[in-house]
Amino acid sequence: MTKTKRGAAPAPAGVLGARALNRATLARQLLLRRSPMTAEEAVGHLVGLQAQNVKPPYYALAARLDGFTPEALSGPMASRAVARLVTLRSTIHTHTADDCLTLRPLVQPARDRELNSFRKGLAGVCPDRLAALARELVEAEPRTMGQLREALLKEWPDADPGALAVAARCKLPLVQVTPRGLWGRSGQVTLTTAEHWLGRPAEPAPSPDGTVLRYLAAFGPASVKDMQVWAGLTRLRDAFERLRPRLVTFRDDNGVELFDLPDAPRPDPDTPAPPRFLPEFDNLLLSHADRTRVVPPEYRGRHWRGNIAYRTLLVDGFLAGLWRLDGDALVIETFGRLGRDRWEEVAAEGERMLRVLHPGTAYDVRPGTVRG
Repeated sequence: MTKTKRGAAPAPAGVLGARALNRATLARQLLLRRSPMTAEEAVGHLVGLQAQNVKPPYYALAARLDGFTPEALSGPMASRAVARLVTLRSTIHTHTADDCLTLRPLVQPARDRELNSFRKGLAGVCPDRLAALARELVEAEPRTMGQLREALLKEWPDADPGALAVAARCKLPLVQVTPRGLWGRSGQVTLTTAEHWLGRPAEPAPSPDGTVLRYLAAFGPASVKDMQVWAGLTRLRDAFERLRPRLVTFRDDNGVELFDLPDAPRPDPDTPAPPRFLPEFDNLLLSHADRTRVVPPEYRGRHWRGNIAYRTLLVDGFLAGLWRLDGDALVIETFGRLGRDRWEEVAAEGERMLRVLHPGTAYDVRPGTVRG
């Protein structure tokens, strides 16, 4: 930020266009060049990986880390250094153990608001009593949501069964225990509390200030609204204002104020960005209110269909297509025409991804239609 003379009006914030924001975000997301971080370090740096399904965190890290193998994430998950639970945006994330015990208390107000949506089905149910009973049940023995629902119905037979299960998930930090989440393993979603699974109590809800700094390190430069979308929280303006003396500010092309860490990377907009294959629900595409830093306006909505999210392809740092594995083929649907050289770069990156996550299996890499 430009310094001003004493008494002078502050210099106007610099403007960061879509490409500048794209390259800055890719650098924070470890997508400009692969990082030597361990999987656990990367999960911490990225403040978690969205994980509605088992495989997306593995694909996410394969795109970001040098030397990654599936065991690099399965190992920490099996040893309980990382775990899966509902946190940001009321969705399942893979987090470090420390974040399981701190981020969940931070976003608990959002989970409490979510619970209000089910109050009709919870008539006569004491939420605190439900939380205490559910904790006893899942800490005595990990349980599926169906088992938990049936047990809670014995206490409140007139309540809506689905609302009871959602209430337990909202009130408690319920971890999906292994083997769920391990690469190449199967298992039902079976739950216990984060405290029980990790062997230590949850921390008190932290001030949001530290999480603001971590969010900017992984997703910045960003607006207050961007972080609120990422976290599923409101009223974060005060935290940004407290931190303003430690931050630098910019504007985007629409004049929105963006905050950033002074020493965070902001590469030249013309920095090359290699192709990357990302999973469905990758945090890169979900963590800003304005997603044009990654999704060109003409492609908005093309990586979704109803409640289905497709696996995405980045070319030159921006959303450029979709991909899927179909039998022995990696099928790639591009939204626009790629020149021969660019297609060869995309195919080479696809082959690399397959060697990392599906070694020993021969795949044909070919263009095709992904959306059904």
